[in-house]
Amino acid sequence: MLFHTNTKTGIDQYSAHPLTLAPDLRQVFEMTEAHRSEALQFLAIRPVHTVVMTSFINDNGIESSLNRGRFFGYRNTKGTLEGIALIGHTTLVEARTDEALKAFAFEARNSRTPVHLIMSSGQDAEEFWRWFGDGLHEPRLSCTELLFEVSFPYLVQPCEWDIRLATMDELEAVAQAQAAIAFMESGVDPMLTDRKGFLERTARRISQQRVFVVFENGTMVFKADIIAETSDVIYLEGIYVAPEYRGRGVGSNCLGGMTLELLKRAQNVCLLSNISFIEAHLSYLKAGYKNTDSCTTLFV
Repeated sequence: MLFHTNTKTGIDQYSAHPLTLAPDLRQVFEMTEAHRSEALQFLAIRPVHTVVMTSFINDNGIESSLNRGRFFGYRNTKGTLEGIALIGHTTLVEARTDEALKAFAFEARNSRTPVHLIMSSGQDAEEFWRWFGDGLHEPRLSCTELLFEVSFPYLVQPCEWDIRLATMDELEAVAQAQAAIAFMESGVDPMLTDRKGFLERTARRISQQRVFVVFENGTMVFKADIIAETSDVIYLEGIYVAPEYRGRGVGSNCLGGMTLELLKRAQNVCLLSNISFIEAHLSYLKAGYKNTDSCTTLFV
């Protein structure tokens, strides 16, 4: 979700499974608010990997158009919950058995909301695609992303910049910076393809007090967004440094200072970064983060 790039993988990697029996989709069910407690308990087992789904449920509820998709659960024949997936624009999967992953992929073929990207831990996104795809097409874009995390004890240099929450007067500047990152990720500029919707989503994030900025002489120097937040984990995205300020340690200094404050609200702060963005990784490491895991993200 941060700094995606195209990776030539070859069609065999994403080819469909050979002919096999379809899963029993009766074990897949659409989740409602009645499943809220059970869903949150299931997701809490791996709080870092499931922070986005948990935050969506806390922020929007299970049944909400703001999720840009629908939540589904999968139960085995004994009735035990083995997976939860948000299937829609951003498809997020927490499947703890192969059967659950396969069933979610088949369910996603009939998604009311077109699937734009697929994310899951490890290589599960690739396995999901094999069941979801038609065997004739690759994902439009594929990338490996590194997970960076930080928690206390946390040593960081004092921040030299005035980091503050963005205001609605800065909506256009924030959206333009975020759109530039989105273009780097996916090759699509949301300010051109969905300007109204993109501005609305950016404005909502500002109203939630989840966009942090640094300005100098009217120029946005630094920006970072909280995409998801729980009592355990804060997930950051959209980390931006103005081109003329890059290579000067601004990003690591601002990120470090911001993170120090966020750790007063959660036990862990994390972010994802494309494996090829070495300079960004060095900035995150300088800010005190550590690389702890990786995952694959697919753009459909």
